[in-house]
Amino acid sequence: MSGIIVKPRSRILHGHDWVFSSEILKIYGKPENGTVISIKDGKDKFLGSAIYNAASHLSARRFSRQRQGLDRDFFFRRIRMAWEYRKSFGLDKRPCRAVWSESDGLPGIIIDRYGDTAVLQTLTLAMDLQKTEIAEVAAEVLGVKCVLERNDASGRAAEGLPLVSGHLWGEKIFSHPFEVAGVRFEANLLEGQKTGFYLDQLDSYAEVAAFAQGRRVLDCFSNQGGFALACARAGASEVKALESAEDACTKIAANAKSNSLSLTVEKRDVFEYLRKAEKHGEQWDMIILDPPSFARGKTGVSGAASGYREIHLRAARMLSPNGILATFSCSHHIDEADFLRAAADGFLDASRTFRLLKKLQQPLDHPVLLHIPETCYLKGAILQMMPGR
Repeated sequence: MSGIIVKPRSRILHGHDWVFSSEILKIYGKPENGTVISIKDGKDKFLGSAIYNAASHLSARRFSRQRQGLDRDFFFRRIRMAWEYRKSFGLDKRPCRAVWSESDGLPGIIIDRYGDTAVLQTLTLAMDLQKTEIAEVAAEVLGVKCVLERNDASGRAAEGLPLVSGHLWGEKIFSHPFEVAGVRFEANLLEGQKTGFYLDQLDSYAEVAAFAQGRRVLDCFSNQGGFALACARAGASEVKALESAEDACTKIAANAKSNSLSLTVEKRDVFEYLRKAEKHGEQWDMIILDPPSFARGKTGVSGAASGYREIHLRAARMLSPNGILATFSCSHHIDEADFLRAAADGFLDASRTFRLLKKLQQPLDHPVLLHIPETCYLKGAILQMMPGR
């Protein structure tokens, strides 16, 4: 087997599973992009099997500490193990991330299950070359009637892969109705966000909505209206959803109508709205901040911190005494400490003091591996402003 020798102090020597191009000391044999290679240290010690792509700055991703190839039996074992883990927590009863990349020992594979449909993403070249077999195995293990692909994620560009979506296996089922936090939704599996819905926030809707009764709620970066609709269902006195995408605004309004819930939807740039609303003295009893990632890479961390600081400054000035702020970050380049520090800096600028009521994180179907900190990406907190401070 061809392979690579890593430099001293490479992160894989400290437990991580990734090898960046800058960490490769030597390449031996003639490894082809998309194939399995061996990883060794400078003393010729075998460190594991990895998928390889020299076209990516993340050149190798270890998937086993043993010598292992990519065959049907391997995919069956790993996907079944991932699914048994979800079933042990009862997550198979709802839309669920059945396989999540490195967290399930399948780097670059994401499989979301919506009832009778599985939606597959193959974000690495090696896995993309195997996607037909992966789809067949997923159908068998998950017991679905249809497998779709949503390979329209921008991350595929780093692997030199085209953006494609469509039907892969079985029947053609392109939508899935479901309920979360007492609200009915219908995921459009070929056109909705991610693979049809943001599954990583399903638990958070009810957690946040528990504070909404009797409050005037402003939901920023509302997407399909998950938080806004859950708060309206929970008895909020007024709800306004802000979203910059026209199609998402239409979807929020349609979801509100189908659930017989009352809320206002505005197509707005959230930063612009918060700046103007603050100047006009607008106040809300509860504000929800769930923006898209502010840091797409390490070079964006400084700008992201400034962005988080600003939206927390604006939100703090618009909250009524004892007001509730639910806030989230979905960037793995910003850890929880840095995120909360940026929020605290915004509160300091606003001359406001907040107490922490609850921390929130990604659900159990998005497992966190301690040796790969990048798997811990969703950070959230429910805070309350302290009056008279």
